[in-house]
Amino acid sequence: MMSLFTLLGAGLATAYLEQMVRFRRAWQRLPVVYATAVEPSPASGLASAASPAFSILIAARNEVATLPDLLADLARQQSVLGGFEVLIVDDHSTDTTAALVAQAAAAAPFPLRLLRLSDNPTQPTGKKAAIAAAIAAARAPWLLLTDADCRVPAGWVRAYAAVAQAEPAVQFISGPVLLTSRGWLATLQGLELAGLVGVGAASIGLNAPTMCNGANLAYRRDAFEAVRGFAGNEAIASGDDEFLLHKLHQQFPEGIRFLKTPEAIVRTAAQPTLRQLLAQRVRWASKWQHYQTAAPRQLAVLVLLANLLFPLGALLWWFRPQDGLWIMGAWLLKLLGDGLLLGPVLRFLGRPRWLAWVPVLQLAYGPYALLVGLLGLRGGYEWKGRQVKN
Repeated sequence: MMSLFTLLGAGLATAYLEQMVRFRRAWQRLPVVYATAVEPSPASGLASAASPAFSILIAARNEVATLPDLLADLARQQSVLGGFEVLIVDDHSTDTTAALVAQAAAAAPFPLRLLRLSDNPTQPTGKKAAIAAAIAAARAPWLLLTDADCRVPAGWVRAYAAVAQAEPAVQFISGPVLLTSRGWLATLQGLELAGLVGVGAASIGLNAPTMCNGANLAYRRDAFEAVRGFAGNEAIASGDDEFLLHKLHQQFPEGIRFLKTPEAIVRTAAQPTLRQLLAQRVRWASKWQHYQTAAPRQLAVLVLLANLLFPLGALLWWFRPQDGLWIMGAWLLKLLGDGLLLGPVLRFLGRPRWLAWVPVLQLAYGPYALLVGLLGLRGGYEWKGRQVKN
């Protein structure tokens, strides 16, 4: 007879599989966006004669090595009616980031402005403060965000413009992110992020948004102001993306979209070491305890418990060998759920071979996820040479 813990594990694995099947179906129903040059309608909130269509906002701290590539990508953007401007906010860099941007502004084929948080000693530091400063100076009705260490494809801006034009009621658009770099650690990171991209996109498709990525998203300036921006979570250093997503969904329940097109895939390098990976993931996890909506909390608990099936199941198998087949069945259900969701997502991202790494990732993911979650509860972490307290 199965033990109670084995029975609970089987039920948990079944619930996880059912959720992943729902996410897979939602992902497959998402429309693929085809970017085309279109005349903007007044309702779309795109360009007018007096302002650009998009203000691209980039927070930067010690990014002198990565910004030249991003600026080159922006110079290669396909034409968008109304064009775009770029605002880069220097967050107290200790390298020559500010000087690089100032020099690039003189030769850039688009309007490029440098803002410095250090110009106002009373202003807070961090990404949220940088974005808020950029929004205050932006001139466009649509705000498009990425990170200073990212690479964007030539059709990136035009893809966002296509959604804004086609659906005037849209207020927030989330885009896909792909981790690059070589090696086993980078591959496992990329596989993990692909899962987050798939879940975030599918939950948007189900009209129950849970997550997005601040390296690739856009929202209307009017919508940001309508929900009072970051008010209510301004003291939390992270969450400039997901907290805003949740607030906007509450205010505009039909106004959230995912941009499912290869033209919008933003690429960024994986963390090169395990220590840097943990620091990044702890930063991400530190905001989970501050979620105000039920959907992301419930999903986070389900995913964490499902990933613990492997280490806890192995321990239970040691003490109750007679439950081995049931435990193995629960493991297979968990892996099946991962494969069902990740398969189409990885094909979209152009990394179908990563699917073979799912069992490898699962072996380490339970303890890793638990460790990251517990460290995230502390509310403090180090990022870019700065101690941060949530």
